[in-house]
Order: sequence, then structure tokens, then C-alpha cells
Amino acid sequence: MGKLHEKVINVKYRKYVFLLLCILAIECSAAACGKVSDTITGPAAGTEEAQKSQGQQELSVYEVVASYESELKEIPAYTGGAYVEVNDNIPFFTKANLPEESFEYYSELDELGRCSVACANIGQDIMPTEERGKIGQVKPSGWHTVKYDTVDGKYLYNRCHLIGYQLSAENANEKNLITGTRYLNVEGMLPFENRVADYVNETGNHVLYRVEPFFEGDNLLASGVLMEGWSVEDDGAGVCFNVFVFNVQPDIAIDYANGDSHFEEGVTVANEPAPAGTSYILNTNTHKFHDPACGSVKQISEANKREYSGSREEVIGMGYEPCQNCHP
Repeated sequence: MGKLHEKVINVKYRKYVFLLLCILAIECSAAACGKVSDTITGPAAGTEEAQKSQGQQELSVYEVVASYESELKEIPAYTGGAYVEVNDNIPFFTKANLPEESFEYYSELDELGRCSVACANIGQDIMPTEERGKIGQVKPSGWHTVKYDTVDGKYLYNRCHLIGYQLSAENANEKNLITGTRYLNVEGMLPFENRVADYVNETGNHVLYRVEPFFEGDNLLASGVLMEGWSVEDDGAGVCFNVFVFNVQPDIAIDYANGDSHFEEGVTVANEPAPAGTSYILNTNTHKFHDPACGSVKQISEANKREYSGSREEVIGMGYEPCQNCHP
């Protein structure tokens, strides 16, 4: 799909810009902002400046994690699945000074009204405690209200949260909503959101979570989103992923310049069902089945763990439900 255009990353807390530059020696221009280094440095210890920066260092680290330019230089080619793994499924996060407290960051809209990086350290304290509010008043870039009988729920486009409501309790935040296909929203992004939410609720730990929409040139509709997740306290043992999710819809041709669309059978192909003979891990206690690589498998006791080779339909017919983390 071509190389990405350079983007300006807006910094949320402007009064810390100078401090941020001093700490990280990042040189920003009007066209682009560079990637953060692996080693975070600050003012000389014992100086007045160092004393003033105490308590603000963590905030600066949060901003850097949220705003560095990702190392994804070219949008992956669409091959028929909802998403593809990037960088061997390892996030691009720098490992230095990973945050321990919950936070949220949302970039300012660009000159075309498009969203950019959203990042959060997901913890139970920022997750919702009430039902989601209305978001219909937000019209993200490239928005169209259009229906197709072949689309689940009829509507082609959803207002897609970069950081899902179940993770952040964000409602009608225009900095956190993009125009995304139903396929991107439900088949692509939701499984990873569910995986993070389940992990945080079950463990009480944090997940560093970053989503970046990618727009080619002046397109108003994103070609897709980069999603990264890393469980902080256990160093990625519970959650670790880096995927590019495609903003496509089976049988619908889309003009990414403005969001126009038309029906065209066969223009995209959804994921093929698992063939007979696929291996699954069954939890005989919860009656859920998992992909063997699912992080939840590690939490199943040996007494309740069973390997099974067969079709997905056979497993469901045995009374098992698919895991909400790996969606086998």
C-alpha cells in the first residue's frame, strides 16, 4: 500500500515539553518527531533542576511511550485475514522505565481532523464502572452512514475506539474515535481488547497498550491500525502482541481518500475456518477451548487440561465455548 507519510505527534502536556526535550534529547521539527532512545537520561543528580523534575519523570516517560514514531515504516500487505503479526508479535515499546501506574494519552487531531497515537497503561482504576454513553455526535474523519445487507449489523462503518471503552471508560472523545469497518472493529480489534480486559480483571496487573491509526497521504480513512500490548508486572508473560489490523470489509470496495464505498463481491476474503485436525486445549472445568499458544493455557491446572485435535465445530458440539482471549 506504500510508505507512510511523516506525521507530527502532538504532546498533551505542553508545559512539560521543554523538560521532555531535555530528558530525552529528542529533536522535533514541524514535519516529524523522532523515536525515543532505549536509555532515558535526565538532569545531573543533585541539581535544582533534578529536584524539580522529581515526580514529573514518570509523566515524561508516559508521554514518550505514547508519542514516539513507531518502527512500522510500511503498511503490511492485506492477505485475507483481519490482522497480521508485526515484529514477531513483539511490541515496539522501549523497555526502559516502563510505567507502573495507570494513565491515558490521546494525541491531538491533525490538520485534517484525523486521530493519531492513543496510549494507556490499562489498570482496573481507569476501567468503566457504568454503561457506555452515547457517541453518535462524533463524526470521525471519513465518516459515512451507509448500510449493506452483507455486513453484520448492516452498517459498514462503526465509530471505533482506539482504546476501547471497556479498557478506558472513554465515551465521545474525538481523539479516540476513528471511522472503522465493522470487520475491523469486531473481527480485528475486539479480540485483543477482550484479551487485555480479561487479563487486567483477573490479575489486577497493568497492560501497556498503544494503538496507532495509519493514513496514507491525505486519506481521511485509515488503512488500518497498529495495536500493541504488554503486561507490565509479569514482563509480557500474560499479554504480548503487536499486530496490524486492516480497515477492510469483505465484499465491499472502499475509497480510503474519503470513505466512499460500493458492493463488490469477492473484493476481500475473510479468515478461513480452521480445518479438521486443528489442535486445541480444552479446560474441562470451565468448558472453554483455547489456541495452544493462548496465554490463558498457562493458568489451567494439569488436572483440567486436555489436548484435542479436530474441527472447531466438533469442539463446540462437545459443549465447549471459545476462549474470549484468543478466539480460536
